Amino acid sequence: MNKFRVALAAAALTFSTATVSMAQTAAPLKIGYTSVQYVLSQMPESKQIESQLKDYSTQLKTQLDAKGNEFRTKAEAYQKGASTMTEVVRADKEKELQNLQQSIQEFQQNAEVSLQQKQQTLLKPALDKLQKNIDAVADENGYTYILNSDGDSPLLLHGPKDGDVSDLILKKMGITPGAAAAAPKVTTPAASPAAATPTASSTKTKTKTKK
Repeated sequence: MNKFRVALAAAALTFSTATVSMAQTAAPLKIGYTSVQYVLSQMPESKQIESQLKDYSTQLKTQLDAKGNEFRTKAEAYQKGASTMTEVVRADKEKELQNLQQSIQEFQQNAEVSLQQKQQTLLKPALDKLQKNIDAVADENGYTYILNSDGDSPLLLHGPKDGDVSDLILKKMGITPGAAAAAPKVTTPAASPAAATPTASSTKTKTKTKK
């Protein structure tokens, strides 16, 4: 089963580093950080995104399973009757099976891309909302930069507890921190047929929002 966590969207909020000359500003830099994974998991939108992704994945899997069943049925019929077929008919059936298998492989690959695109589409409003509130918290509390502290390659390696603005962002959105701690994951079934064993590489969604 392919597991899509809402936290996967943490990769969508990357903050580029910048060098700032002290001559450019009289005020000292104030740097804060947040766990995008944690904040997204607390947002009520996460449950709706999870449900919609599951539904969409199930639709794709149903279509793919139907194609796999068609291939299996025709392959079994070919095996049973091949000995009585003329050479021309046998070649035609083999070509049909090859085309069906190719169609299954292409559908599987397209389904994976489509699922990733659906995820990005569903996550965009939540990410835009999060970015807006990050900007507001930064402005209201005098932070020059706010970094993302999680993900495969976190930009923050160490920081003081009082630099964590995650709860401030949640409160800015009217969310009580910790209230939805049990809903961090989005799980979607694998979209692959049981019949034709096509292979397709899985990829991770990576997008970028504004700084």
